Amino acid sequence: MFSDSALYSLLIPIIVEQFLNALMGMADTMMISNLGSAAISAVSLTDSINTLMIQVFAALAAGGTVICSQYLGQGDLTKCNKAARQLLLIMLALSVGITVFCLMFRGPLLSMIFGQVSPDVMDASQIYFRITVLSYPFFALFQGGAGLYRSCGDSKLPMRISILTNMMNIAGNTLLIFVIPMGVAGAALSTLLSRVAAAVWILGYLHMNRQNIVVRGYLSVRPDADMIRRILFLSVPSGVENGMFQFGKLAIQSSVSTLGTTAIAAQAMTAILENVNGIAGCGIGIGMMTVVGQCLGAGRKDQAVYYIKKLSVWAEVAIMLSCIFVFMISGQIVRLAGMEPDAAALCIKMVALITVVKPLFWVLSFIPAYGFRAAGDVRFTMLVSSLTMWLCRVAGAIFMIHVLHLGILSVWIGMFLDWGIRALIYQIHFNRGNWLKKSVI
Repeated sequence: MFSDSALYSLLIPIIVEQFLNALMGMADTMMISNLGSAAISAVSLTDSINTLMIQVFAALAAGGTVICSQYLGQGDLTKCNKAARQLLLIMLALSVGITVFCLMFRGPLLSMIFGQVSPDVMDASQIYFRITVLSYPFFALFQGGAGLYRSCGDSKLPMRISILTNMMNIAGNTLLIFVIPMGVAGAALSTLLSRVAAAVWILGYLHMNRQNIVVRGYLSVRPDADMIRRILFLSVPSGVENGMFQFGKLAIQSSVSTLGTTAIAAQAMTAILENVNGIAGCGIGIGMMTVVGQCLGAGRKDQAVYYIKKLSVWAEVAIMLSCIFVFMISGQIVRLAGMEPDAAALCIKMVALITVVKPLFWVLSFIPAYGFRAAGDVRFTMLVSSLTMWLCRVAGAIFMIHVLHLGILSVWIGMFLDWGIRALIYQIHFNRGNWLKKSVI
Protein backbone atom coordinates (compact mmCIF):
# COMPACT_ATOMS: atom_id res chain seq x y z
CA MET A 1 0.00 0.00 0.00
CA PHE A 2 2.88 2.36 0.74
CA SER A 3 5.93 2.69 -1.47
CA ASP A 4 9.30 3.49 0.08
CA SER A 5 9.04 7.03 -1.28
CA ALA A 6 5.62 7.45 0.37
CA LEU A 7 7.05 6.18 3.65
CA TYR A 8 9.97 8.58 3.42
CA SER A 9 7.57 11.43 2.69
CA LEU A 10 5.56 10.55 5.81
CA LEU A 11 8.36 9.65 8.23
CA ILE A 12 11.10 12.16 7.49
CA PRO A 13 9.03 15.27 8.37
CA ILE A 14 7.87 13.58 11.59
CA ILE A 15 11.46 12.77 12.54
CA VAL A 16 12.58 16.30 11.70
CA GLU A 17 9.74 17.77 13.76
CA GLN A 18 10.50 15.51 16.74
CA PHE A 19 14.21 16.25 16.46
CA LEU A 20 13.61 19.99 16.37
CA ASN A 21 11.41 19.78 19.45
CA ALA A 22 14.13 17.90 21.31
CA LEU A 23 16.81 20.26 20.01
CA MET A 24 14.83 23.25 21.18
CA GLY A 25 14.42 21.59 24.57
CA MET A 26 18.17 21.13 24.73
CA ALA A 27 18.72 24.74 23.65
CA ASP A 28 16.31 25.89 26.37
CA THR A 29 18.26 23.90 28.94
CA MET A 30 21.57 25.31 27.73
CA MET A 31 20.25 28.87 27.92
CA ILE A 32 18.66 28.40 31.33
CA SER A 33 21.76 26.64 32.68
CA ASN A 34 23.57 29.96 32.34
CA LEU A 35 21.26 31.29 35.07
CA GLY A 36 22.77 28.86 37.60
CA SER A 37 22.12 25.44 39.12
CA ALA A 38 18.99 26.60 40.95
CA ALA A 39 17.35 27.73 37.71
CA ILE A 40 18.17 24.59 35.73
CA SER A 41 17.10 22.40 38.65
CA ALA A 42 13.79 24.29 38.93
CA VAL A 43 13.04 24.00 35.23
CA SER A 44 13.98 20.31 35.03
CA LEU A 45 11.79 19.49 38.03
CA THR A 46 8.84 21.50 36.72
CA ASP A 47 9.20 20.10 33.22
CA SER A 48 8.64 16.63 34.61
CA ILE A 49 5.06 17.74 35.33
CA ASN A 50 4.77 19.53 31.99
CA THR A 51 5.99 16.42 30.21
CA LEU A 52 3.29 14.39 31.94
CA MET A 53 0.65 16.72 30.50
CA ILE A 54 2.29 16.67 27.08
CA GLN A 55 2.16 12.87 27.07
CA VAL A 56 -1.54 12.90 28.00
CA PHE A 57 -2.34 15.27 25.14
CA ALA A 58 -0.18 13.27 22.74
CA ALA A 59 -2.11 10.11 23.68
CA LEU A 60 -5.42 11.81 22.94
CA ALA A 61 -4.11 13.02 19.59
CA ALA A 62 -2.84 9.52 18.79
CA GLY A 63 -6.28 8.06 19.45
CA GLY A 64 -7.84 10.49 17.01
CA THR A 65 -5.09 9.78 14.49
CA VAL A 66 -5.84 6.05 14.53
CA ILE A 67 -9.61 6.60 14.15
CA CYS A 68 -9.16 8.99 11.23
CA SER A 69 -6.53 6.73 9.61
CA GLN A 70 -8.85 3.76 9.64
CA TYR A 71 -11.78 5.78 8.26
CA LEU A 72 -9.48 7.05 5.49
CA GLY A 73 -8.44 3.47 4.77
CA GLN A 74 -12.14 2.68 4.33
CA GLY A 75 -12.61 5.77 2.18
CA ASP A 76 -15.23 7.26 4.55
CA LEU A 77 -14.40 10.99 4.62
CA THR A 78 -17.65 11.93 6.36
CA LYS A 79 -16.92 9.93 9.48
CA CYS A 80 -13.27 10.95 9.30
CA ASN A 81 -14.22 14.64 9.48
CA LYS A 82 -16.73 13.93 12.22
CA ALA A 83 -14.02 12.24 14.27
CA ALA A 84 -11.69 15.20 13.65
CA ARG A 85 -14.18 17.68 15.10
CA GLN A 86 -14.76 15.53 18.18
CA LEU A 87 -11.02 15.09 18.74
CA LEU A 88 -10.45 18.85 18.85
CA LEU A 89 -13.39 19.28 21.21
CA ILE A 90 -11.99 16.66 23.60
CA MET A 91 -8.51 18.17 23.45
CA LEU A 92 -9.79 21.63 24.30
CA ALA A 93 -12.11 20.56 27.13
CA LEU A 94 -9.54 18.35 28.85
CA SER A 95 -6.64 20.80 28.52
CA VAL A 96 -8.65 23.73 29.91
CA GLY A 97 -9.75 21.61 32.87
CA ILE A 98 -6.17 20.53 33.60
CA THR A 99 -4.94 24.13 33.30
CA VAL A 100 -7.47 25.41 35.83
CA PHE A 101 -6.65 22.58 38.25
CA CYS A 102 -2.89 23.16 38.04
CA LEU A 103 -3.23 26.91 38.54
CA MET A 104 -5.44 26.44 41.59
CA PHE A 105 -3.23 23.84 43.27
CA ARG A 106 0.22 24.65 41.91
CA GLY A 107 1.78 25.25 45.35
CA PRO A 108 0.70 22.00 47.02
CA LEU A 109 1.32 20.10 43.78
CA LEU A 110 4.93 21.21 43.49
CA SER A 111 5.59 20.65 47.19
CA MET A 112 4.06 17.17 47.11
CA ILE A 113 6.08 16.05 44.08
CA PHE A 114 9.45 17.66 44.78
CA GLY A 115 9.54 17.33 48.55
CA GLN A 116 12.20 19.30 50.36
CA VAL A 117 14.18 21.34 47.85
CA SER A 118 16.01 24.59 48.48
CA PRO A 119 13.88 27.77 48.63
CA ASP A 120 15.50 29.32 45.55
CA VAL A 121 14.69 26.18 43.49
CA MET A 122 11.08 26.13 44.71
CA ASP A 123 10.58 29.86 44.01
CA ALA A 124 11.86 29.48 40.46
CA SER A 125 9.69 26.38 39.98
CA GLN A 126 6.58 28.29 41.03
CA ILE A 127 7.26 31.06 38.52
CA TYR A 128 8.05 28.72 35.62
CA PHE A 129 5.10 26.41 36.30
CA ARG A 130 2.54 29.20 36.61
CA ILE A 131 3.33 30.51 33.13
CA THR A 132 3.88 27.25 31.26
CA VAL A 133 0.57 25.83 32.54
CA LEU A 134 -1.23 28.49 30.51
CA SER A 135 0.17 26.93 27.32
CA TYR A 136 -1.54 23.55 27.83
CA PRO A 137 -4.71 24.28 25.77
CA PHE A 138 -2.69 25.66 22.87
CA PHE A 139 -0.27 22.74 22.89
CA ALA A 140 -3.18 20.29 23.04
CA LEU A 141 -4.93 21.86 20.06
CA PHE A 142 -1.73 21.84 18.02
CA GLN A 143 -1.14 18.17 18.84
CA GLY A 144 -4.70 17.34 17.82
CA GLY A 145 -4.39 19.22 14.54
CA ALA A 146 -0.99 17.69 13.80
CA GLY A 147 -2.39 14.21 14.43
CA LEU A 148 -5.21 14.85 11.98
CA TYR A 149 -2.79 15.85 9.23
CA ARG A 150 -0.58 12.84 9.90
CA SER A 151 -3.60 10.53 9.64
CA CYS A 152 -3.92 11.75 6.04
CA GLY A 153 -0.24 11.08 5.38
CA ASP A 154 0.62 14.80 5.47
CA SER A 155 3.35 15.28 8.05
CA LYS A 156 5.00 18.20 6.27
CA LEU A 157 2.61 20.89 7.47
CA PRO A 158 3.04 20.11 11.21
CA MET A 159 6.79 20.04 10.59
CA ARG A 160 6.77 23.49 8.99
CA ILE A 161 4.72 24.96 11.81
CA SER A 162 7.01 23.31 14.36
CA ILE A 163 10.08 24.79 12.68
CA LEU A 164 8.64 28.30 12.73
CA THR A 165 7.41 28.15 16.31
CA ASN A 166 10.63 26.60 17.60
CA MET A 167 12.54 29.45 15.99
CA MET A 168 10.15 31.81 17.76
CA ASN A 169 10.87 30.06 21.04
CA ILE A 170 14.64 30.35 20.68
CA ALA A 171 14.39 34.01 19.67
CA GLY A 172 12.10 34.62 22.63
CA ASN A 173 14.52 32.90 24.99
CA THR A 174 17.39 34.99 23.70
CA LEU A 175 15.40 38.20 24.19
CA LEU A 176 13.78 37.40 27.54
CA ILE A 177 16.75 35.68 29.21
CA PHE A 178 19.80 37.56 27.95
CA VAL A 179 18.56 40.92 26.62
CA ILE A 180 15.64 41.50 29.00
CA PRO A 181 16.81 39.52 32.05
CA MET A 182 13.54 37.90 33.14
CA GLY A 183 15.15 34.64 34.28
CA VAL A 184 13.03 31.49 34.23
CA ALA A 185 9.92 33.63 33.66
CA GLY A 186 11.35 34.67 30.30
CA ALA A 187 11.89 31.06 29.24
CA ALA A 188 8.34 30.16 30.27
CA LEU A 189 6.79 33.16 28.49
CA SER A 190 8.64 32.30 25.29
CA THR A 191 7.25 28.74 25.45
CA LEU A 192 3.72 30.06 25.97
CA LEU A 193 3.83 32.46 23.02
CA SER A 194 5.28 29.88 20.62
CA ARG A 195 2.56 27.37 21.52
CA VAL A 196 -0.17 29.96 21.02
CA ALA A 197 1.20 30.63 17.54
CA ALA A 198 1.35 26.90 16.70
CA ALA A 199 -2.27 26.34 17.70
CA VAL A 200 -3.54 29.35 15.74
CA TRP A 201 -1.67 28.31 12.60
CA ILE A 202 -2.78 24.70 12.51
CA LEU A 203 -6.42 25.52 13.28
CA GLY A 204 -6.32 28.05 10.47
CA TYR A 205 -5.01 25.45 8.02
CA LEU A 206 -7.68 22.93 9.06
CA HIS A 207 -10.27 25.51 7.96
CA MET A 208 -9.07 25.38 4.33
CA ASN A 209 -10.61 23.48 1.41
CA ARG A 210 -9.03 20.89 -0.90
CA GLN A 211 -7.87 18.46 1.80
CA ASN A 212 -9.27 15.25 3.25
CA ILE A 213 -9.99 16.75 6.67
CA VAL A 214 -11.69 20.15 6.87
CA VAL A 215 -12.86 21.53 10.22
CA ARG A 216 -15.03 24.64 10.25
CA GLY A 217 -17.41 26.28 12.67
CA TYR A 218 -15.37 25.50 15.73
CA LEU A 219 -17.91 27.19 18.01
CA SER A 220 -20.71 25.03 16.61
CA VAL A 221 -19.07 21.68 17.40
CA ARG A 222 -21.20 19.65 19.80
CA PRO A 223 -20.33 16.42 21.62
CA ASP A 224 -21.08 13.16 19.81
CA ALA A 225 -21.19 10.41 22.43
CA ASP A 226 -20.45 7.49 20.08
CA MET A 227 -17.48 9.14 18.38
CA ILE A 228 -16.08 10.40 21.66
CA ARG A 229 -16.34 6.86 23.03
CA ARG A 230 -14.38 5.49 20.07
CA ILE A 231 -11.64 8.08 20.47
CA LEU A 232 -11.41 7.65 24.24
CA PHE A 233 -11.33 3.85 23.86
CA LEU A 234 -7.95 4.31 22.22
CA SER A 235 -6.82 7.46 23.99
CA VAL A 236 -7.51 6.69 27.64
CA PRO A 237 -5.36 3.51 27.90
CA SER A 238 -2.56 5.26 25.99
CA GLY A 239 -2.95 8.30 28.21
CA VAL A 240 -2.82 6.13 31.32
CA GLU A 241 0.24 4.39 29.91
CA ASN A 242 2.00 7.68 29.21
CA GLY A 243 0.85 9.03 32.54
CA MET A 244 2.29 6.03 34.36
CA PHE A 245 5.61 6.68 32.67
CA GLN A 246 5.64 10.28 33.79
CA PHE A 247 4.39 9.54 37.30
CA GLY A 248 7.13 6.96 37.51
CA LYS A 249 9.68 9.54 36.46
CA LEU A 250 8.32 11.93 39.07
CA ALA A 251 8.65 9.21 41.71
CA ILE A 252 12.24 8.65 40.63
CA GLN A 253 12.83 12.41 40.53
CA SER A 254 11.89 12.65 44.19
CA SER A 255 14.76 10.29 44.97
CA VAL A 256 17.10 12.04 42.54
CA SER A 257 16.39 15.38 44.23
CA THR A 258 17.93 13.98 47.44
CA LEU A 259 21.26 13.45 45.65
CA GLY A 260 22.01 17.19 45.32
CA THR A 261 22.07 19.79 42.54
CA THR A 262 24.98 18.11 40.74
CA ALA A 263 23.00 14.89 40.29
CA ILE A 264 19.82 16.80 39.35
CA ALA A 265 21.66 18.84 36.70
CA ALA A 266 23.45 15.77 35.30
CA GLN A 267 20.21 13.80 35.16
CA ALA A 268 18.38 16.68 33.46
CA MET A 269 20.95 16.96 30.66
CA THR A 270 21.30 13.17 30.29
CA ALA A 271 17.54 12.81 29.94
CA ILE A 272 17.53 15.43 27.19
CA LEU A 273 20.38 13.71 25.31
CA GLU A 274 18.67 10.31 25.67
CA ASN A 275 15.53 11.88 24.30
CA VAL A 276 17.47 13.19 21.30
CA ASN A 277 19.01 9.82 20.44
CA GLY A 278 15.54 8.27 20.44
CA ILE A 279 13.92 10.90 18.23
CA ALA A 280 14.26 9.06 14.92
CA GLY A 281 12.89 5.84 16.41
CA CYS A 282 9.91 7.62 17.98
CA GLY A 283 9.24 9.43 14.70
CA ILE A 284 9.10 6.13 12.85
CA GLY A 285 6.72 4.77 15.50
CA ILE A 286 4.39 7.77 15.18
CA GLY A 287 4.32 7.37 11.41
CA MET A 288 3.70 3.64 11.81
CA MET A 289 0.34 4.39 13.43
CA THR A 290 -0.87 6.07 10.25
CA VAL A 291 0.47 3.29 8.04
CA VAL A 292 -0.90 0.41 10.11
CA GLY A 293 -4.17 2.24 10.71
CA GLN A 294 -4.82 2.71 7.00
CA CYS A 295 -3.84 -0.90 6.26
CA LEU A 296 -6.29 -2.24 8.85
CA GLY A 297 -9.00 0.19 7.72
CA ALA A 298 -8.64 -1.28 4.24
CA GLY A 299 -8.79 -4.83 5.64
CA ARG A 300 -5.13 -5.65 4.85
CA LYS A 301 -3.89 -7.37 8.01
CA ASP A 302 -0.99 -8.94 6.14
CA GLN A 303 0.23 -5.49 5.15
CA ALA A 304 -0.04 -4.28 8.75
CA VAL A 305 2.27 -7.10 9.88
CA TYR A 306 4.66 -6.42 7.01
CA TYR A 307 5.01 -2.71 7.78
CA ILE A 308 5.54 -3.25 11.50
CA LYS A 309 8.46 -5.56 10.70
CA LYS A 310 9.85 -3.27 8.02
CA LEU A 311 9.64 -0.09 10.07
CA SER A 312 11.12 -1.84 13.12
CA VAL A 313 14.24 -2.57 11.06
CA TRP A 314 14.37 1.06 9.96
CA ALA A 315 14.00 2.16 13.59
CA GLU A 316 16.87 -0.08 14.71
CA VAL A 317 19.22 1.46 12.17
CA ALA A 318 18.07 4.93 13.17
CA ILE A 319 18.61 4.25 16.88
CA MET A 320 22.13 2.92 16.37
CA LEU A 321 23.19 5.94 14.31
CA SER A 322 21.47 8.38 16.67
CA CYS A 323 23.13 6.94 19.77
CA ILE A 324 26.58 7.15 18.22
CA PHE A 325 25.98 10.72 17.04
CA VAL A 326 24.70 11.94 20.42
CA PHE A 327 27.62 10.36 22.26
CA MET A 328 30.08 12.06 19.90
CA ILE A 329 28.60 15.51 20.55
CA SER A 330 27.82 15.08 24.26
CA GLY A 331 31.13 16.53 25.42
CA GLN A 332 30.65 19.67 23.37
CA ILE A 333 27.03 19.98 24.51
CA VAL A 334 27.85 19.97 28.22
CA ARG A 335 30.57 22.55 27.63
CA LEU A 336 28.24 24.83 25.68
CA ALA A 337 25.66 24.42 28.44
CA GLY A 338 28.16 25.72 30.96
CA MET A 339 27.65 22.73 33.25
CA GLU A 340 29.82 22.42 36.32
CA PRO A 341 32.68 19.91 35.85
CA ASP A 342 31.32 17.23 38.18
CA ALA A 343 27.85 17.35 36.63
CA ALA A 344 29.31 17.31 33.10
CA ALA A 345 31.51 14.27 33.80
CA LEU A 346 28.60 12.38 35.33
CA CYS A 347 26.38 13.22 32.36
CA ILE A 348 28.93 11.95 29.80
CA LYS A 349 29.37 8.72 31.77
CA MET A 350 25.64 8.04 31.66
CA VAL A 351 25.37 8.88 27.96
CA ALA A 352 28.16 6.39 27.20
CA LEU A 353 26.25 3.65 29.03
CA ILE A 354 23.04 4.48 27.16
CA THR A 355 24.87 4.38 23.81
CA VAL A 356 25.88 0.77 24.43
CA VAL A 357 22.61 -0.56 25.85
CA LYS A 358 19.86 1.31 24.01
CA PRO A 359 20.35 -0.27 20.55
CA LEU A 360 20.04 -3.73 22.14
CA PHE A 361 16.55 -3.36 23.60
CA TRP A 362 14.83 -0.07 22.78
CA VAL A 363 13.25 -0.83 19.39
CA LEU A 364 11.53 -4.06 20.41
CA SER A 365 10.30 -2.45 23.65
CA PHE A 366 8.66 0.52 21.89
CA ILE A 367 8.11 0.21 18.13
CA PRO A 368 5.75 -2.83 17.98
CA ALA A 369 3.54 -1.10 20.56
CA TYR A 370 2.74 1.67 18.04
CA GLY A 371 1.40 -1.01 15.71
CA PHE A 372 -0.62 -2.62 18.52
CA ARG A 373 -2.22 0.76 19.32
CA ALA A 374 -3.08 1.35 15.67
CA ALA A 375 -4.92 -1.99 15.74
CA GLY A 376 -6.81 -1.02 18.89
CA ASP A 377 -4.84 -3.28 21.24
CA VAL A 378 -4.21 -0.45 23.68
CA ARG A 379 -5.05 -2.15 26.97
CA PHE A 380 -2.32 -4.74 26.51
CA THR A 381 0.39 -2.13 25.94
CA MET A 382 -0.93 -0.09 28.87
CA LEU A 383 -0.76 -3.03 31.29
CA VAL A 384 2.61 -4.34 30.17
CA SER A 385 4.39 -0.99 30.01
CA SER A 386 2.91 0.20 33.33
CA LEU A 387 3.94 -2.98 35.14
CA THR A 388 7.48 -3.08 33.76
CA MET A 389 7.86 0.64 34.37
CA TRP A 390 6.88 0.53 38.04
CA LEU A 391 8.46 -2.80 38.92
CA CYS A 392 11.78 -2.30 37.12
CA ARG A 393 12.37 1.36 36.46
CA VAL A 394 10.74 2.94 39.52
CA ALA A 395 11.02 0.36 42.30
CA GLY A 396 14.37 -0.82 41.02
CA ALA A 397 15.84 2.69 40.79
CA ILE A 398 14.56 3.73 44.21
CA PHE A 399 15.94 0.52 45.75
CA MET A 400 19.34 1.03 44.12
CA ILE A 401 19.49 4.70 45.17
CA HIS A 402 18.46 4.29 48.81
CA VAL A 403 19.57 0.75 49.63
CA LEU A 404 22.47 -0.08 47.31
CA HIS A 405 23.62 3.56 47.13
CA LEU A 406 24.48 3.37 43.42
CA GLY A 407 23.66 7.04 42.91
CA ILE A 408 22.21 8.51 39.74
CA LEU A 409 23.21 5.49 37.63
CA SER A 410 20.39 3.62 39.38
CA VAL A 411 17.88 5.49 37.20
CA TRP A 412 19.36 4.14 34.00
CA ILE A 413 19.98 0.60 35.23
CA GLY A 414 16.31 0.38 36.15
CA MET A 415 15.36 1.72 32.73
CA PHE A 416 17.47 -0.89 30.95
CA LEU A 417 15.73 -3.67 32.89
CA ASP A 418 12.38 -2.19 31.89
CA TRP A 419 13.33 -2.13 28.19
CA GLY A 420 14.64 -5.70 28.16
CA ILE A 421 11.64 -7.34 29.83
CA ARG A 422 9.10 -5.34 27.82
CA ALA A 423 10.87 -6.17 24.55
CA LEU A 424 10.56 -9.89 25.28
CA ILE A 425 6.84 -9.65 26.14
CA TYR A 426 6.01 -7.55 23.06
CA GLN A 427 7.85 -9.91 20.75
CA ILE A 428 5.86 -12.89 22.04
CA HIS A 429 2.59 -10.94 21.69
CA PHE A 430 3.41 -9.87 18.14
CA ASN A 431 4.20 -13.41 17.03
CA ARG A 432 0.94 -14.77 18.48
CA GLY A 433 -1.08 -12.27 16.40
CA ASN A 434 -3.96 -11.71 18.85
CA TRP A 435 -3.57 -7.96 18.40
CA LEU A 436 -4.92 -8.29 14.84
CA LYS A 437 -8.32 -9.44 16.15
CA LYS A 438 -9.15 -6.06 17.71
CA SER A 439 -11.71 -3.66 16.21
CA VAL A 440 -11.63 0.14 16.32
CA ILE A 441 -14.36 1.39 13.95
